[in-house]
Amino acid sequence: MSPQKTTKQSAKIKSSEVFTAEEKAAMKERAKELKAAKSAAEAESDVLATIAEMPAADRAMGKKLHEIVKASAPVLSPKLWYGMPAYANKDGKVVCWFQSSDKFNTRYPTFSFSEDAYIDEGDMWPVSFAITKLTGTIEAKIEKLVKKAVTEPSSAK
Repeated sequence: MSPQKTTKQSAKIKSSEVFTAEEKAAMKERAKELKAAKSAAEAESDVLATIAEMPAADRAMGKKLHEIVKASAPVLSPKLWYGMPAYANKDGKVVCWFQSSDKFNTRYPTFSFSEDAYIDEGDMWPVSFAITKLTGTIEAKIEKLVKKAVTEPSSAK
């Protein structure tokens, strides 16, 4: 039996079949973010406004995480990234971000790190953390990770 030929029409995949409505909205938000040049104060104001729009539990968590990141790594600048509160290094690269549970209709909010964060540990390490409750212990762990994320290892210099 010969292999079927793929026609142009059958090879096309509708974006509605690939991306959810939430993912499409995030991509549109990112395009707007890239077009808008913002001062540091405006960028932080946007982050705080986005946090204020979150559901109550995520909003409280977002506010506290914002405080922790600002206190732990003042070198990071708040900015929106795909419509999520994020924190970028001096080169503008996002190091960490907070995703509300309602952003993509997930079960829980997450706090994540990008490849520009220096949290490497051995041959495998977590880069995203589900958070169901911020306790003093969890806050201390996040603070430690954020500080580590911005501390360039001496071997990488």
